[in-house]
Amino acid sequence: MNHYETVFILTPVLSDAQMKEAVEKFKTVLTDAGATIVNEENWGLRKLAYNIQKKSTGFYTLIEFDGEPTIVRTLETAYRRDERVLRFDTFRLDKYAAEYAIKRRNLKKAAKDEKPAEEPVAEQAETETNE
Repeated sequence: MNHYETVFILTPVLSDAQMKEAVEKFKTVLTDAGATIVNEENWGLRKLAYNIQKKSTGFYTLIEFDGEPTIVRTLETAYRRDERVLRFDTFRLDKYAAEYAIKRRNLKKAAKDEKPAEEPVAEQAETETNE
């Protein structure tokens, strides 16, 4: 099994629910083909470097998965058939890129875990200064 990473850009005219439904559709395509999804990141609405189909923004989503090489063709066919997808790119991660992806995931997880712990401290400092 190979490690893959795919990034796709959805049209900005979609509602939040429609965007999530489109992402779930592509995750279903992967799991039905036998892939295991390792990580999913929603990068949100971002400005494009240049206009695509007269649109200057798009919803970016990254999905990391493990699977056989034939899955990529199935996934990219699904991308091409869906009119909500502006652009997509899928590539195989070599061992160094896979290690980097694991480090990046762990750093993001650690940052998420630390954030809730920091917020109450900031609130306590504000109440102490108000007194």
